[in-house]
Amino acid sequence: MTARAPRCSGTLGALVLGAALLGVPPAAHALFSDGEARQAILELRQRLAATDEAHKARLAELAAAQAKAEAQNAEQLQALRRSLLELNGQIEALRAEVAKLRGNDEQLTREVTELQRRQRDIAAGIDDRLRRVEPQKVSVDGREFLVDPEEKRVFEESLGFMRTGEFEKSIAGFQLLQRRWPGSGYLPAAQFWAGNAHYGRKDFKEAVASFRAFLASAPENPRAPEAMLGLANSQAEMKDVRGARKTLEDLIKAHRNSDAANAARQRLKTLR
Repeated sequence: MTARAPRCSGTLGALVLGAALLGVPPAAHALFSDGEARQAILELRQRLAATDEAHKARLAELAAAQAKAEAQNAEQLQALRRSLLELNGQIEALRAEVAKLRGNDEQLTREVTELQRRQRDIAAGIDDRLRRVEPQKVSVDGREFLVDPEEKRVFEESLGFMRTGEFEKSIAGFQLLQRRWPGSGYLPAAQFWAGNAHYGRKDFKEAVASFRAFLASAPENPRAPEAMLGLANSQAEMKDVRGARKTLEDLIKAHRNSDAANAARQRLKTLR
């Protein structure tokens, strides 16, 4: 029977374990006594405690570094939030400025439109004033001549009164034209139509005067035959039969083929 090796004591076993942990070859355990084994265990425990403290210090260092990183991240996040808030504020300010500029642009557009309208009104007013003062070319009874706008207005207004039977207004207008524009190209026409207006009012004396003035100033006027017929009719109304007959005879001689001459021939037959 093979002899059994004696068991190692507990202290020796611990020493062997510690030696193994410390890298001491197992074969060297027989070299340690119990006191030495205890010392080795104490040293081992100290080394383990130191390693543990080192690990704890490292963990604490890592934790501190992580906390610092987190704090830095939090600070950076806060800074980023502040930047975003500032940026939003700037954006809102820019939006307000854009809105203000748009409002100013709309106001400027309205002002420009108003100025353009006023400019057109002023230009139209100037054109109107120029039309009122610039001479205008007119044609009356086959004659062309220049007249003032106001002169033209007075003549046409007086002629309009004549056509509507407002003889007094018509006469007043023709008289105004003759006084205010004595050299007017309208003068013969004004005298002719004034004679007709006087005749319409049965003021035959004034009619005779107007027709005579017309024939004296414009004997070659196309309306001369009509004026002579009007003169003769006015004379007849005044019971100046002799004068009326002579005027009719002169009309027939001077304007033989006119409509007024034909009317004069008929009038002579009834004139008593």
